[in-house]
Amino acid sequence: MSAEIICVGTELLLGDIVNTNVQFLAKELASLGIPHYYQTVVGDNPIRLQEVINIASKRASILLFTGGLGPTPDDLTTETIAQLFNTPLEEKPEIIEDIQGKFAARGREMTDNNRKQALLPQGATILPNPGGTAPGMIWQPIPHLTIMTFPGVPSEMKRMWAETAVPYLKSQGWGKEIIFSRMLRFRGIGESALAAKVNHLFNLTNPTVAPYASVGEVRLRICAKTASEAEAIALFDPVAEEIKKIAGLDYFGQDDDTIAEVVGKLLRENQETVSVAESCTGGGLGAMFTTIAGSSDYFWGGVIAYDNRVKMSLLGVKSEDLAEYGAVSDTVAQQMALGVKEKLGTSWGLSTTGIAGPEGGTETKPVGLVYLGIADPDGKVESIECRFGDTRDRSSIRYLSECTALDQLRRKILVR
Repeated sequence: MSAEIICVGTELLLGDIVNTNVQFLAKELASLGIPHYYQTVVGDNPIRLQEVINIASKRASILLFTGGLGPTPDDLTTETIAQLFNTPLEEKPEIIEDIQGKFAARGREMTDNNRKQALLPQGATILPNPGGTAPGMIWQPIPHLTIMTFPGVPSEMKRMWAETAVPYLKSQGWGKEIIFSRMLRFRGIGESALAAKVNHLFNLTNPTVAPYASVGEVRLRICAKTASEAEAIALFDPVAEEIKKIAGLDYFGQDDDTIAEVVGKLLRENQETVSVAESCTGGGLGAMFTTIAGSSDYFWGGVIAYDNRVKMSLLGVKSEDLAEYGAVSDTVAQQMALGVKEKLGTSWGLSTTGIAGPEGGTETKPVGLVYLGIADPDGKVESIECRFGDTRDRSSIRYLSECTALDQLRRKILVR
């Protein structure tokens, strides 16, 4: 017994719209403990849609459709499903009344093409749409198969899911066992290196442990299927603590924690402040701090020193060092960090200087070479050399520089 998500819309295949609906529904299915093994995206074509339904109905007991419920000719989801199961459509007067009321509330009249949205297969139950004119349906065309349809508009789909779909599924016995998950997050270690350290945990069955990687970060998701959150936590905690112990400083947070939030919390707890001096990141590092509400408690400001004249005049970088070592060097990164710390009077100073590309690299200083400077509360200053690789694009190199600077500050605060 499992569910399958089928997203309908040529715009999804063309990449015109990011498919956030499938991510939402996947998480919701997991929270209900409903197994989910396949996702399909299909264009507005009745033949291909019927092929998809034929396949899905043989391997899943719940089919969740998003999209194709509008009033235009290319909205074919409902009639295609009905045709496949040889069931006639019937007009639901209550849907007509609902649509007319919504148009009237906006000072408009319902157009004739909206009547199409009131057509459902005989025997189907209306899945109300409080936020729009396209209702869905809950239908069992054959034994052991439930079909649920939703509009493609995310806000409408989510409300319909929460208010009607979830209660219905629970009434049918789903949700007795729930899948809970926790995401542990790491920086400064690669996916393969971390996996090698915790490889023995990948054989667990409940909870399970699986690795994920994104730009500059590795994640381990711990999943448990239990009857309650308390039982899940009892399963999670020993495994999570073992992983944290193995990972050491490479572990920085869990679930929705960001590196900026974690660093901000540490600074606040230690009653310390930070300022930044940025060259290659052009203000991105400061922006990461200020996305956090309340960051004014510990982030005092920064200097975007893109030109060498600014590095010298505002940050005290020595002209002779710029001439000898270049702007992209450990010496300059250190002077920038110390300069902004002293200029703004903060506990810590952070700096970034590097070659973000796509041009400007040389054999000795390739694209992706970045130096990060850190000046600590005792006046000690050092730099870290990073080589992010010339295969990455400019935005990725900048992002990695920002996150790595924050992570290095986190590590320094923890070991002081």
